[in-house]
Amino acid sequence: MRTIDRLFQAQLKANRSNLESHFEADLIGYYGEISSAYLPWFRQRIEVIGNDGAARKERLITILNTPGGEVEAVERMVEMQRHFYKEVYFVVPNMAMSAGTIFCMSGDKIFMDYSSSLGPIDPQVQSKDGKWVPALGYLDKFEEILQKSRANTLTSVEFSIAQNQDLAELRRYEQARDLSVSLLKTWLIEYKFRSWDVHRSDTEKKGQPVTQPEKEQRAADIAQMLGSNREWHSHGRRIGINTLRSKLRLEIEDYSADADLRNKINEYHDLISDYMNRQNYTMFIDVSNDK
Repeated sequence: MRTIDRLFQAQLKANRSNLESHFEADLIGYYGEISSAYLPWFRQRIEVIGNDGAARKERLITILNTPGGEVEAVERMVEMQRHFYKEVYFVVPNMAMSAGTIFCMSGDKIFMDYSSSLGPIDPQVQSKDGKWVPALGYLDKFEEILQKSRANTLTSVEFSIAQNQDLAELRRYEQARDLSVSLLKTWLIEYKFRSWDVHRSDTEKKGQPVTQPEKEQRAADIAQMLGSNREWHSHGRRIGINTLRSKLRLEIEDYSADADLRNKINEYHDLISDYMNRQNYTMFIDVSNDK
């Protein structure tokens, strides 16, 4: 092993240990695109800590930094994490976009600071030429063409575009969109809202018990808003903690004012990010007990 790699591993272990102690949890750091191709690697890494017997903690902290990816892969990753851990926290030092946002919604808590961001849940689908494309943009544009057709205002160019669309491909986009919304709603209710027993922000209901239908409606509202292309206008739009709290009324743990925790998270995050850039890595998974 090169000297730079030894130094990196030693510092990473120290930074990881600081976070494990703070959260009293095992840790997995996921840096990179979310893809089915990485699922075997993810399984191997989660088993390093998940199969550690008595040494395994009850809680898992997931440090997540991702531009997004496949929602189908997220579903499998959540099942793997929950196989070993009853309680899962997510920390977003920088960004967790698209499928990464959906991944975060499977957590009992989400930790962010003023510089962190989530994104719209616009699923990315692989096109025939191998490129990853945001599904909602295609669906919204096709719906616009359909509306113009109904109103007899369709231009010849738009008619040609509609004729060249692969309906099977459009159906794949619809399925990806529907799966994203379904998973987000399910996980919010099952995990994020698990401890939401009393109304805290609604002035009319403050102090009253939260009912199951209210949890379901709140999850549906959040899913609808995060899945609205018209709301955010861009697949790559970054949604900060203030917007998540005020507009979506989503409970986020804000560590902006906790200098000690911010320092621990940033030391861990910056070390990995810098190492990946230097080594030209596009993917990195770190776990507790890693040698």
